[in-house]
Amino acid sequence: MPKTRSPLAIIFFTIFIDLVGFGIVIPVLPLYAERYGASEAVVGVLTAIYSVMQFMAAPVLGKWSDRVGRRPILMISLLGSSLGFFIMALAPRLPGGFGLFGMSSVLVWLFVARIIDGISGGNISTAQAYIADVTTPESRSRGMGLIGAAFGLGFIFGPLIGGLMSNISAEAPFFFAGAMAAANATALFFFLPESLSAEHRGRATKRAGINEIFRGSGDWHLKAVMATYFFATLAFAMMTVTYALFASERFHFDARHTGYVFAFVGTLGAVIQGGLLGRLVKIFGEKTLAVLGTAIFAASLFALPMSATVAWLLIASTGISIGNSLVTPTLNGLASKSVSPSAQGRILGVMSSVASLARIIGPLLGGFLLGRDARFQTVAPLRYGRTPYWTSGAIMLIALVLSFAAHATEGSENKAEERASMAGVEG
Repeated sequence: MPKTRSPLAIIFFTIFIDLVGFGIVIPVLPLYAERYGASEAVVGVLTAIYSVMQFMAAPVLGKWSDRVGRRPILMISLLGSSLGFFIMALAPRLPGGFGLFGMSSVLVWLFVARIIDGISGGNISTAQAYIADVTTPESRSRGMGLIGAAFGLGFIFGPLIGGLMSNISAEAPFFFAGAMAAANATALFFFLPESLSAEHRGRATKRAGINEIFRGSGDWHLKAVMATYFFATLAFAMMTVTYALFASERFHFDARHTGYVFAFVGTLGAVIQGGLLGRLVKIFGEKTLAVLGTAIFAASLFALPMSATVAWLLIASTGISIGNSLVTPTLNGLASKSVSPSAQGRILGVMSSVASLARIIGPLLGGFLLGRDARFQTVAPLRYGRTPYWTSGAIMLIALVLSFAAHATEGSENKAEERASMAGVEG
């Protein structure tokens, strides 16, 4: 297993550039879609369709990355993301005159773009597998924290760039994101070495299915990790898809102001996951941090719709950032430590698929519940946002209960390797 820090630095930069493009879209897309007639519910569906495609594609990409290597999968997915962004930017200029389900042709093209981007969106699980390839089990959660830090920095620069560029034109943020993704794929081709050895790629073609991996890695404990991850991602997805609309209604935020909030939250997430997480894992361990993170996350979601001032909005958003920064990398680290090196792509692909399923349900549920609140705006304006955020807070309480059972079985990595090997021979 390579020990050098150079591949980690390169993959971090690759993920960072990718997530800057992703972050550009977050505060802009809901308002962009709303401009062309999308309701709260349609915005939820538009967000969810990305995750529907990611849900189907992530395990396949993970399996392929175990067989052909991480580098080619990352390059292909980045090129797909670039295409999706350019279609978003060009949607008002692409051939029209048609519509589906009463939507304008622009909204139809936005859905096409999100479908393409969603298929390409499994690259995060491949990046996680890359990190697992070049880190030891002891430093695994810290390595996964690099992706969280990249997310945090993406939330700093992405929404900020998106908000500022939206002042140029509504399409400018998407053009910029598409160009960044294309440049990122080019840089990856020249600078990122392959992390998975030919030996492990050969083993991956002989491995048994995911059921054998579960049985070889403590079964229930790994399922508890995935269930906690599912509910935490579900709650976060509900919050993300409704945040821009909530902030616009409650505090009259535009895309630029929402971008500033995401930049603040992203800074905090980057500090925690990029700088503090390794030390915190050594002191407290992954399980304790996962439990603490879910508790903070739940409390912050209950507090968010009670915000009567911008200061309280920032306090609740800070809690959400802290909770998510503790939960996500530790759960990915626990899952990764539960399986063998040649199964990293598959198990992290399944984790990504679990998260994608949550991101399918979350935006749909969040958009629907926020739409219900919108009906009562004239008689109860402070109700707007309570239903989706209190529901997501209750979901996080479920995650909190599950997090007590989420841990990697001692020696599970070796056991998973041995049992999966035997299963592969028997098959």
